[in-house]
Formats: sequence, structure tokens, C-alpha cells
Amino acid sequence: MATGTDKTNDDKCPTRLGPWVRGLLVVSLAFNLLVVGVIGSWALRHGGTHGGHHPSRLDMAGGPLTRALNDEDRREIGEKMRGAYRDGGRTRAAQRAGFDALVADLRAVPFDPATVAARMSEQREGFRERFEMGQRLLLDHLATMSDAERAAYADRLEARIDEYRARRVERTGDRD
Repeated sequence: MATGTDKTNDDKCPTRLGPWVRGLLVVSLAFNLLVVGVIGSWALRHGGTHGGHHPSRLDMAGGPLTRALNDEDRREIGEKMRGAYRDGGRTRAAQRAGFDALVADLRAVPFDPATVAARMSEQREGFRERFEMGQRLLLDHLATMSDAERAAYADRLEARIDEYRARRVERTGDRD
């Protein structure tokens, strides 16, 4: 029979997390974010389809601006992007090395958020450079089009944007 003076196991539970537990939680969170990033990258590369005939690719990274191009123009710009990317000294191996370094930084004990932030900043800079390169190549391509070709492109772009807005309204009800 229990009496009011019996001690329970509640006295044995710590009220604060030890530093190693907090560190473990930070590493776990960082690892989860990394997993989400890997899954997102895979989905962009292999997931989804555009028109049901091919997966996402580098030449589709510009969203509706590149999707409004015809297949031949999109492939041409994609090839130019890949060539310019390689000519600029960037390789998949270098990109892979950057991600490997990020993983190593995430596993480091003690965890250094400043090092991880710097590594993420390097990756963001690479994404920005590729995006700007894509815009330059697209603009160069648009400049070579005839007025009629550019008008047809503008019509396809407008249709893509209208489709996107309609899906967003359907999904969220938001008309802004």
C-alpha cells in the first residue's frame, strides 16, 4: 500500500538537459535539414515532370521563363549553361566536395554554426551565379528571336503564369 511519504521516480528525472544532449539535438536538427535538402535536390533533379515527358533539369531551373520556350530552344540553352558551367571551372566533383565538407562540418564536435553558415553561403553564391548565367543566356537567346517568335514566347509565358495562378487559387484560395 502506498503512503503519502513514498518517494516516486520523479525525483530521479533531471530538470535540465545536459550539454551533450543539447549538442545531440543540434546535430540531429542539422542532419534532418540536410536530409530534407537532399530529398529536395533529388526531387528537383528526378522528380516531377514538365509536360509528362522528362524530369526536371538544369535548363528548367528558370521556372516559367524557360518552360515557355519550345523544347529545342530549352535544350540549346541548357547545353550552353552546362558548357559555361564547366568552362567556369565548376564541376560536379567540386559541388560534391562542397556538400561532403558541409556534412563533415555538421558532424564536427563541437558543432560550429559559423563554419556551417559559411559553407552554406558558398553554396548559395554558386546557385546565384548559375541563376544569373541562365538569365544572361536566356536574354541572349530572346535577342536572336524574330518579333513573331518573341510574341509567341510571350503568349506561352503568359499562359504558364495564368496556369500557375489558377492552381494557386484552387489550392489556397489566395487570389493575390
